[in-house]
Amino acid sequence: MMTSRSTVFYFKLALWLAVFTIVYNLAEGLVSLYFGYEDESLALFGFGADSFIEVISGLGIMHMIIRIRNNPASKRDSFEKTALKITGTAFYILVVGLVSSSLYNIWTGHTPETTFWGVVISLLSIVIMGGLVWGKRLAGNQLNSDPILADANCTMVCLYMSVVLLLSSGIYELTGIGFIDSLGGLGLAWFAFSEGRECFEKVKSDKYCNC
Repeated sequence: MMTSRSTVFYFKLALWLAVFTIVYNLAEGLVSLYFGYEDESLALFGFGADSFIEVISGLGIMHMIIRIRNNPASKRDSFEKTALKITGTAFYILVVGLVSSSLYNIWTGHTPETTFWGVVISLLSIVIMGGLVWGKRLAGNQLNSDPILADANCTMVCLYMSVVLLLSSGIYELTGIGFIDSLGGLGLAWFAFSEGRECFEKVKSDKYCNC
């Protein structure tokens, strides 16, 4: 059985991981958008846009952790539901942008200048997201908290998106096959659609989905 000191420690860990997730995604989003635009890489640009959406989601997660720390039996409140609605809508908008841009680039034969920074950013993101998943699962298991474990599973989706960016950027950098970057954009769109749907499912119920 956990002591009160251990409970406080793991709640602090969960909260600091949520704060770090917000700060990291903000920085990652800025860098990815800049290099995605400069290098004309749709996959990297879309990855950056997703990072900003994750910032909004992260604010809801941070609020959730504080809520369950103060009242473990409490249900999802209006702040979290609003954050989920905004996040879900933003994901759907991103899906439309990525799909339409990917198809247009494939049709016109547009190719990036380079995807070098996509490789660098995705590798860093895989390492960071892997660490966040481990830390969130540790805190969730120690606290026996389904909400925190669900957040860890959602962070896994960010890791999968990083892998998609790495594959598309790496293959293009090695082969120069033009449509690979656009396929990466479509891969990101698929995950973004799944996350958007998940957000609205959470709004409709008090269950914590597994992403």
